[in-house]
Amino acid sequence: MKAIRDAQSDAINDTCTYCGSFVDVGAVIEADDTELKVHFAGDDAHAQAEALAQRAVSRFDKTQFAINPQADGVELVLTFDVSVEKMIFQLSI
Repeated sequence: MKAIRDAQSDAINDTCTYCGSFVDVGAVIEADDTELKVHFAGDDAHAQAEALAQRAVSRFDKTQFAINPQADGVELVLTFDVSVEKMIFQLSI
């Protein structure tokens, strides 16, 4: 256990003696981490991006999105109101 504590960053407070999985939430979630970028490729890339954008907006109504053309598909940029919404959405897809 002492070796685990010595090896970890000062931003992490790992106190789990079994698995080493407990971290300070502030080390995982940053207040300004509200943007999620997802790349889609293929013939239906735009439709897939639009569908995912609508899922995000229907769940979190202040979410904004942009679908940007790329050389090999499209990039969906979702901007959530707060960082926890981004994290919850990522866990649901």
